[in-house]
Amino acid sequence: MTSAPSIALDDETDANLPPNASVRDGQHPQHLLLTLLGDYWISGDSVVPSGALVDLLAEFGVSTPGARAALSRLSRRGLLSSSKIGRRTYYRLTEQARHILTTGLDRIVSFGSDPEPWDGQWTYVAFSVPEHQRSIRHQLRARLRWLGFAPLYDGLWVSPRPLSSEVQAILDEVAVASATVLVGRELGTGVEYGHPIDAWNLQAVRGEYQAFIARMEPIQARLLAGSVSPSEALHARTQVMDEWRSMPNIDPELPGELLPAEWPRADARAIFRAVYDGLGDPATVRVRQIVGAHAPELTDSVSVHTTSA
Repeated sequence: MTSAPSIALDDETDANLPPNASVRDGQHPQHLLLTLLGDYWISGDSVVPSGALVDLLAEFGVSTPGARAALSRLSRRGLLSSSKIGRRTYYRLTEQARHILTTGLDRIVSFGSDPEPWDGQWTYVAFSVPEHQRSIRHQLRARLRWLGFAPLYDGLWVSPRPLSSEVQAILDEVAVASATVLVGRELGTGVEYGHPIDAWNLQAVRGEYQAFIARMEPIQARLLAGSVSPSEALHARTQVMDEWRSMPNIDPELPGELLPAEWPRADARAIFRAVYDGLGDPATVRVRQIVGAHAPELTDSVSVHTTSA
């Protein structure tokens, strides 16, 4: 597992890409736009008319001013580049954005596949950040959580994966002055000890998987019945990606040796792949309809990204 690069997405927060924030209707238009670009334009270097991107965001309740602000901000941050042909403005993903999105998408779509056998070693990171550096503390916690860590105690985070080099890179990037990274086995076994696995509420994690499966099963049934329209497919596909991308934060592929019986991760991954991939073609129809209203010659540049891509 690797850490996705971090980049500022708005004036107040730093976030990993693809972002973990919700992209539900009308929220976080920058995150939503990057999700859509990753789903339908990640494999090429084509330009997209600005009007098409505005209309695409409108499908999710984003206003025209909000959409244009998102385009402007992503351009200022080096994630989109713009060009003009006549009076029309076009955008494309920059190489920086393509790298970040590809790294994040690879992690998201591979999450839940067969993990490597666990060697029994834990990676610990202990840190102390002064109160006046709260923004650094927030950024560090977000990066650690994206990497798969969870807080065992205040200022002590833990992961069952060998991530010491990735953690060191984060500590250097975020500029944390006081931190220590340790790797070792758990020794305490009595009830008075705090076990590292206690950093995760396994019952709550199981509930998240079960709730995800319950939400996706009706969509899968309608998909199999052929009753999902292109517009509905676009919404549902974005929803399933939005929800699945949060799972590595909840369960960073915890080793099977540490988990209760009948852990639902594999079932959840199977339905994610079935729904996300199955909705790809009808959702692409809707995206091409929107692009075609502005530039019919660019409809073929829309290509669906799947979990096998």
